[in-house]
Formats: sequence, structure tokens, C-alpha cells
Amino acid sequence: TSLVDASELNLNDIIISTGCYDSMFSGCTSLTFAPKLPATTLANNCYESMFSGCTSLKSAPKLPATTLADYCYYNMFKGCASLTFAPKLPATTLANNCYESMFSGCTSLKSAPELPATTLADYCYYNMFKGCASLTSAPELPATTLAFECYKSMFSGCTSLTSAPKLPATKLVYKCYENMFSGCTSLTSAPELPAT
Repeated sequence: TSLVDASELNLNDIIISTGCYDSMFSGCTSLTFAPKLPATTLANNCYESMFSGCTSLKSAPKLPATTLADYCYYNMFKGCASLTFAPKLPATTLANNCYESMFSGCTSLKSAPELPATTLADYCYYNMFKGCASLTSAPELPATTLAFECYKSMFSGCTSLTSAPKLPATKLVYKCYENMFSGCTSLTSAPELPAT
């Protein structure tokens, strides 16, 4: 828990394997600087819980990956209470549970990254920003074809969120929007729901 700076660690792997960095810095409450993570093609669970509970981490490393895998970012920054800005997430095709709980409990997070994905996967955004009490606006969600529980609890507990994104999908999927804005006590208007 006394590790402060991991920025000089050589984690410059371009090809990574299943679970390779799972929980690597989990619970390092003094960590303020993260190493570079340049991989563009990910593997299942590769960054799962990597910085979970790093309550002093103020900035996230760049995450340039465009080819994701199941659970690749699961819980990655969960509970990082000092994190104020999220890295860009450029992938347009998602994988099952890929962003699940990625920033859950990041109570200082002020802005969300753009989420350009148009091809979703089951549980892809589940709990992604749950409990992000400082988040005031949501990113655009351009996908028109949904997946099983894809947006479930995505912004649950975001008590500072004042506006909701457009939800352009016209066909619903099982529990796709369940609890999506639950507990968003500052939300003054609901998104249009063109789905029948």
C-alpha cells in the first residue's frame, strides 16, 4: 500500500494475455502515478481490478485499445476516489462486460469519456459509472442496437448528473435500461425513448 509511483514500470507489452495484470495494484492506497498501458488489442480480464481501491490515484493511463475482450476493463478503477478525469475509450465494437464497473465509486470523477461504440455486447456498460457522485453530464450513447443488460445501472447513484443522453434505439432488449439512472436525484428531465 506504500507504492507511490509506478510510471517507470515497463509494462509496454503490445500483446497481452488473459488476466495478465489482474489486480496488479489493487488496494495500493498511496499510488498516485500509473504505468503506461499501450496495448491496442486486449485479452479476457487483462486489466481486471488493476487499480481497484487506489484511492490516491489522480490520473489514469492512456488506454488506446480498439480491440476489446470480455471483462478486459472490469473494475479497473473501481473505488479510485481521487480520480477526476477518465481516459479516452476509442473502441467502437465492445465485448461482454468490457466496461463493467470500470469507474464505479470514483466519487471525484467530473467528466466521462466519449463512448463512440455502435456495436454493443452483453453487460458492456453495466455499473460503469455507478456512484460517481461528481459526474454532472453523461456521454453520448449512439448505438441503435442494444444488448442484454447493456446499460444496466450505468449511472446509478450519480447524484450530480443533471442531463441524460439520448437513447436512439428503437428496439429494446431484456433489462437493457434497468436502473440506468436510479438515484440520480439532480436529473431534471428524462431522455426520449423512441423504442416501442
